[in-house]
Amino acid sequence: MKKQERQQLLKRLLTTREIERQEDFVSLLAAEGIHVTQATISRDIKEMQLVKLPAESGGYRYSLPVQKKIDTQKKLQRTLRNAYVSFAVQDQFTILKVLPGNGPVIASLLDQMRYDFIFGTVGDDSSVLTICVSHQGALQLEKTIDRMLAD
Repeated sequence: MKKQERQQLLKRLLTTREIERQEDFVSLLAAEGIHVTQATISRDIKEMQLVKLPAESGGYRYSLPVQKKIDTQKKLQRTLRNAYVSFAVQDQFTILKVLPGNGPVIASLLDQMRYDFIFGTVGDDSSVLTICVSHQGALQLEKTIDRMLAD
C-alpha cells in the first residue's frame, strides 16, 4: 500500500474511532489486512501533523490539525484571488495560470491541503500543473478553485 493511500485510511479511521495510541493504528490496519510497523505510523503521524486532544473516555486521542487546514485554505484563497489568470482541464491534468512569482506558492498550498483528488503538483514561476487522480478529480479541483474565487 502506498503512503498516500495509508494516510487516507488513517484519516478515515480518525473520523470513525477514538485512537489513543500508535499501536491502535497498527492493530486497526492489521485487522484490514494492512501490516505496518509502529515506526511507520510514527512517521505518518509526524508528516500528517496529527495532534492529541482530550478524549471522551478521559485519556487523549489523535486528531487532524483542523486549524492548520483552515489557515492554509485562507492563504490559498487569498493568493488565488490576488494572482489568478486562468484555469484549464485536460483529462486528469489541470493548468492554473497565475501572475509571475505565485506558481510555487500556490503549488505548495495545494499540496498542504492534501485534497484526496490531487495526486501531485508542479509549480513554476507563473503556472501550476496539477495531476489529479482522475478526470473527475480535475473537475472537482476546478469547482474548488471557482468557489475560492467566488467567496
